[in-house]
Amino acid sequence: MMTTEGSTVGDDASSDRDGAGGRPVGLSIRDFLTDGSLASLCAALSSLSGLDVQLRDESGRRIVASDDSGLWTILDQEASGEAPAMADRVPILLGDQAVGEIVVAPGAPSLTGASREHVLSVARAVRATAGEVIADVTELRHRVKELDVLHRLSAMLTSPNVTPEAMLDAALASALDALDLDAGSIVLLPTDADGMPSGENEGELRLMASRNLSREWLESPVPLSQDREFDRTVLSGRVLAIEDLLADPRTLTPARLEREGVRGFISAAMISRERLIGVIRLYSRSVRRFTPPERLLLKSIGEQAAAAVEQATLLHAQQEERRIQRQLKLASAVQARMLPARLPKRDGVDIAARSVPSTELAGDFYDVFGVEDRLGIVIGDVVGKGVAAALMMSSVRGSLRAFAQDTAAVDTVLTRTNRAMCRDTLDNEFATTWYGVLDPETGALEYCSAGHEPPFVIRAREGDEVDSSAVRPLGVGGLVLGVDAGQVYKVFQHRLEPGDVLVAYTDGLTDARDFSNEKFGFSRLVHAVVDALRENVNASAEDVLERVMWTLRQFSGLREQVDDETIVVLRYRGGGAERDG
Repeated sequence: MMTTEGSTVGDDASSDRDGAGGRPVGLSIRDFLTDGSLASLCAALSSLSGLDVQLRDESGRRIVASDDSGLWTILDQEASGEAPAMADRVPILLGDQAVGEIVVAPGAPSLTGASREHVLSVARAVRATAGEVIADVTELRHRVKELDVLHRLSAMLTSPNVTPEAMLDAALASALDALDLDAGSIVLLPTDADGMPSGENEGELRLMASRNLSREWLESPVPLSQDREFDRTVLSGRVLAIEDLLADPRTLTPARLEREGVRGFISAAMISRERLIGVIRLYSRSVRRFTPPERLLLKSIGEQAAAAVEQATLLHAQQEERRIQRQLKLASAVQARMLPARLPKRDGVDIAARSVPSTELAGDFYDVFGVEDRLGIVIGDVVGKGVAAALMMSSVRGSLRAFAQDTAAVDTVLTRTNRAMCRDTLDNEFATTWYGVLDPETGALEYCSAGHEPPFVIRAREGDEVDSSAVRPLGVGGLVLGVDAGQVYKVFQHRLEPGDVLVAYTDGLTDARDFSNEKFGFSRLVHAVVDALRENVNASAEDVLERVMWTLRQFSGLREQVDDETIVVLRYRGGGAERDG
């Protein structure tokens, strides 16, 4: 039987050298023959020397040049025959693997007695040249496959919806295709792991992709090798290649291997920036010898897949971050609408308020609303930041305003709000709150405090000297909301005189720091109010507020704001009738 081979690199004769599973056992000289020139050279040496110079593949089958066709032909085992016992063999090597050989058999020498040595010398030179060409071709093929895999993975990264799972599945498919293997899987290590997973099973390894492996195989807690030697080898950074798992004494449960139908095995770590992130495991259904270029190719695929997965993870995280930021902006806009868009007005009362959140969602709040013919004023600070604090702030503000519509008693309002919070919150969730009700006609102020920073009052009248000695803090009292459902809140009273300025604030304002880490503090806050009134004893509430915020910004400079800053300023001008609510 004779088989004619084509003269292009892509022609395949692997069906004649298949293993038991129908896949190639290793590389052959035939994988590198582009035409019949090497076989023709052997024939020319035979004619010149009178010796029988043969080109044979790794299985011992003879390769001959086809007449006038520029192709080559491989003879079957019967036509090839065995190489004569007295023949000299010159193996053609790819690394340490013989892919073919030149056989110099006895013949009828037509040259001198030294002709055999001359022919052997030429055969060795041919062997060296062929070996170099084969190595170059193999390296080129390795680079082409590597670039092809890189191109596939890079193409996926251009997709805006790529996920790490999709990237790993593509990497596994590319590796199986590039190495012409049958099955495989990719597992990732825990994100905080820097070595072998602990425990008696592979529970810490997370399966991310698999091809042509049964669920029984993938879910089995039994490792492939004794003491996980295979995994330890791979996780140390080396490529592990086993020609036949069934013949390897380190392999556990051969019956499981036979049921799964796997024989050859190659595995490599997935490493990115010197950080181990996972393992890629590939299998063949037949015995398979892996060449050094194939090992290098899998190592490259593992490294490229690891880098691609990290980038895909980053892109996915960025997309998720953008989504969250959009949601936070929407939530922030909703929260901003919960603060009074327009403060109620009463004759003789001038009010200004501002809240500057440190993040998208604030924990501070304030409110000003009508309570029958009086004016309710609220300022509060919920523990924490972010979504949880914002939700609790909304709950406290809503509850307090609702209870204020039922009763004018400030202590009852805080008591009911506190009970509602204790019913719905955890032990570490609470809010500080100050709530006061002002009678615009008389200046009478009733208030309760739930652990909040005490507001203060500064008296400023036309013709009087305004200084910090005119400051009167309003009393503290009561536990923060949300801790003790049985808390009783004490009612305090104070009468505002015409010209008085009431300032309520949260601790984010006084706790603001400069670049030397010094706090803005209560004293600077008072001096900012005093300075505004000294410049204009009739300054409006908005004027006083602007002076305080300007002074705070001058103090803090460009240092990052670490807490919400909220302030309410009320200027009492004297009694008058209600204008609107």
